[in-house]
Amino acid sequence: MAGRAPRALVSVSDKTGVEELARGLVALGYEVVSTGNTLRALRAAGVEATAVSDVTGFPEVLGGRVKSLHPAIHGGVLALRTPEHLAELEAHGIVPIDVVVCNLYPFRETVAREGVSDAEAMEQVDIGGPAMIRAAAKNHAHVTVVVDPADYGTVLAELRDGITPERRRELARKAFAHTAAYDAAIVAYLSRGEDLPERLTLPLERAQELRYGENPHQVGARYRLVGESSVWDGAVLHAGPPLSYLNVFDAEAAWRLAHELPATACVIVKHANACGAAVAEDLVTAYERAFEADPRSAFGGVVALPGVVTRELAERIAANPKADVLIAAGYDEEALALLTAKRRSTRLLTMAPPGPRALDLRVVDGGYLVQRPDALEGRSGWRIVTSRAPTEAEWRDLEVAYTVCARTSSNAIVLVKDGVALGIGAGQQSRVDAVEIAAKKAAGRARGGACASDAFFPFRDGLDAAAAAGVTAVVQPGGSVRDEEIVAAAEEHGMAMVFTGHRHFRH
Repeated sequence: MAGRAPRALVSVSDKTGVEELARGLVALGYEVVSTGNTLRALRAAGVEATAVSDVTGFPEVLGGRVKSLHPAIHGGVLALRTPEHLAELEAHGIVPIDVVVCNLYPFRETVAREGVSDAEAMEQVDIGGPAMIRAAAKNHAHVTVVVDPADYGTVLAELRDGITPERRRELARKAFAHTAAYDAAIVAYLSRGEDLPERLTLPLERAQELRYGENPHQVGARYRLVGESSVWDGAVLHAGPPLSYLNVFDAEAAWRLAHELPATACVIVKHANACGAAVAEDLVTAYERAFEADPRSAFGGVVALPGVVTRELAERIAANPKADVLIAAGYDEEALALLTAKRRSTRLLTMAPPGPRALDLRVVDGGYLVQRPDALEGRSGWRIVTSRAPTEAEWRDLEVAYTVCARTSSNAIVLVKDGVALGIGAGQQSRVDAVEIAAKKAAGRARGGACASDAFFPFRDGLDAAAAAGVTAVVQPGGSVRDEEIVAAAEEHGMAMVFTGHRHFRH
């Protein structure tokens, strides 16, 4: 086969840039072989291309389901460039294929459409494409495989100058990742409706290199599911240093909690737990109240404001000890200029509202713990268990306390007055310790307010400590063998108490 023109097989679902690529291949002396709609698009664009059916001597059949599954194609892709393999190809009239450009049917996009049928979904399961990609990737020592239109320009230049074995290996790795993610999407579709599928396949790609990991001596990165995006992909870092692992982790916690509270809320998070949270009539007031709840802990924390930061609000933020991260829905021009000038080490982020999470995962030896995310039930399902019902003001504080408490590390107690989380006791082994820490932080400011507990009170000492802090209403799951004793203690203190029926541990 000496002196033959190199051959490239081009068959793509996503036709972005394919005409320019094919022209470039022809200009480099390649014979371009193509299939179906790709062939028609190339010929319509004036690109010379050979039909796969002319190579195989067999027409495309079954409505295009079978096109490239033929020894004349796969033999050309899989052949080693050894004298034995080349002689065998020549004996059978098969021409080696040196470049394979292929991407797959839009399965993920199809099943994302509302009302798609199983038949429509299965029709988008590509067979020939993955076979060609995997064959080319297996034989990357001799074949260049390209699955991403973003690589077309660089690959053309590399083919012109002499593509290296290392680069072909890199492209092969990308190709195997492409088919793996495709198969994972099919598995996920066929597992839909199952709370926890028997098989869980999560193809991830690195989306963002981080400044460092949990500590400066650790490397860290943010990964995302292949084919999906999140608010982090659209986040804009206006000013400040690059994000670290903990910046992202804490910011995620703050941003989600801020969007579970009413719109004019502010949340300040330190080490994944709120140290201040407030709901007010406007963002300026909400920020001031959240900051004043625990100014010492707010230093170096994450401030989340699900609205637009104005100059007035920026001035208040700049006057206080610095935050590591400030997240907002937006900034007006003056606010951004002021914060950029006065808070150079604060990362200023704009983000869209967070989306729902499908699963929560934690690493354990040899695998993961997996669960559905903890959802917060509404007040309509709560049950008043004392003779006194909460007042409207207490109800509002109970809802804020409950929401913040559910997103605080266990054991957790949150004390709220007038929409402000004034005392937060987090991550304690003893519930009464959590109450005492929350009461100490509230420093008498929670009198007449509400207390939330993420799990039931096992003994009345925790409730007594809450009463000593001055709260007059309590929300807790209930479910203890001592519930009657706890309710009786609430009656003694003149408290209103409601049971939610749902524990919200967070570890």
